[in-house]
Amino acid sequence: MLVGLQDSTFGMAWGNKIVTTGLLVALLSLAATLFCVRKEVFEQSFSLYPAHSAKEMENLLHLVRNIVPPLTPEKYKGQDGKIGVIGGCQEYTGAPYFAAIAALKVGADLAHVFCTKDAAPVIKSYSPELIVHPVLDHPSAVEEVENWLPRLHSLVVGPGLGREDAILKHAKGILEKAIMKGIPIVIDADGLWLIAQQPFIIQGYRKAILTPNMVEFNRLYEAVIQNPVDSSDHHGCVLRLSQAMGNLTVVQKGEQDLISDGEKVLVCSHEGSRRRCGGQGDLLSGSLGVFAHWAFLAGPEKTNSASPSLVAAFGACSLTRQCNNQAFQKYGRSTTTTDMISEIGTAFTKLFES
Repeated sequence: MLVGLQDSTFGMAWGNKIVTTGLLVALLSLAATLFCVRKEVFEQSFSLYPAHSAKEMENLLHLVRNIVPPLTPEKYKGQDGKIGVIGGCQEYTGAPYFAAIAALKVGADLAHVFCTKDAAPVIKSYSPELIVHPVLDHPSAVEEVENWLPRLHSLVVGPGLGREDAILKHAKGILEKAIMKGIPIVIDADGLWLIAQQPFIIQGYRKAILTPNMVEFNRLYEAVIQNPVDSSDHHGCVLRLSQAMGNLTVVQKGEQDLISDGEKVLVCSHEGSRRRCGGQGDLLSGSLGVFAHWAFLAGPEKTNSASPSLVAAFGACSLTRQCNNQAFQKYGRSTTTTDMISEIGTAFTKLFES
């Protein structure tokens, strides 16, 4: 009798253990399934891509090569790009010069700088190749620049702009006129300060490309998203900012350049320079103004239906990094942006024409 009771008790305990174990296995399986589903949704939503492989980088560079117009004897002045730079004030004359001269060295035929009256003689003295308009602080600045817009292929807004209210008001008006005419626009430096104050100016304009550094990105992200940047998810933050701005292209400059159109994130990890001297962003924005014109002109058959802004941005980031790398190899710690600009020709050939 005692033995039977013990067997019965043992059987009940063993049965309960089997049920408990079975439930535990089922719960663990369910948790694993939910984790995989959430992980897949998260990755699809935020396009968290690692740095591209060498083959992927080469495929992206091939798309850039497709949009580069060939140099032929039949061409006439202005056909490969007439770029306008909006910026230049008494304090900042180097930035618009760097952007404009970079545009010329990348392959644009003409570069215009629309600056304040005080800045014009200084910028003209840097180079006879730039067309300089001392109009940005004039009461009719918007109308003066608007008259030139039909003759320009793209605008670079922000290098050396400054933060005077009157100048920012004129920059806003110029942006609005350029958007109405469908001109590709690159916005950098104090142009990004303006957009952080009034994001609606450019929101939804798919031919706009923003090029913030880390500080500018944080400011813009907090203004638009109303939350601080998640430092553990840079890719997702770039994607979300692009989406919130209406899927215009955002280039977050940094150790790696992150480029997003709100649908995907490209990573430009081309080796660059250890130098962080001023002016490198102007080299990027000026060259990007040219690449943007070429990409939109080339059409989807040349970009393999990829976003023209993404292709242009990847090209400009790669070129800027290559220039930085070549200059740094020569000058090391003493490298300046002037040294980098001198490398544009050889860097361009190496990346896009060799």
